[in-house]
Amino acid sequence: MTLNNFVQQYFAVNNIHARILDRELKKGSAELVVLALVEHRPRHGYELSDLIETQSGGDVRFTVTSLYPLLYRLEKRGWIQGRWVEKSGQRRRRYYRITATGCRVLAEQRQGWERFVAAINRLVEVRNA
Repeated sequence: MTLNNFVQQYFAVNNIHARILDRELKKGSAELVVLALVEHRPRHGYELSDLIETQSGGDVRFTVTSLYPLLYRLEKRGWIQGRWVEKSGQRRRRYYRITATGCRVLAEQRQGWERFVAAINRLVEVRNA
């Protein structure tokens, strides 16, 4: 094996591991993100997707195939409630708002996330600049 082939395989394997890690981190935080974004006002799916990408600086993205099943799951659990809205000249959209149960879940998830981030920071010795 040449050095060039080794380097290409090394980066390919590392890139696969990075994508798997990104996917797992997204899965673990997706509910928290969506609940937080509908906490103060109802939002529709495309708006949520756009906000996630924009506010994360493009580092986090949800595709239609991952966001809408998540919204349906959260609605089925009673954490959010969807309502169809039709406006003149626009297509019909489903707006999601957080429920009282969703607010309690969001508070619990925020606390859990803060503990998790603090623990990881202690483990990897991240220092504030």
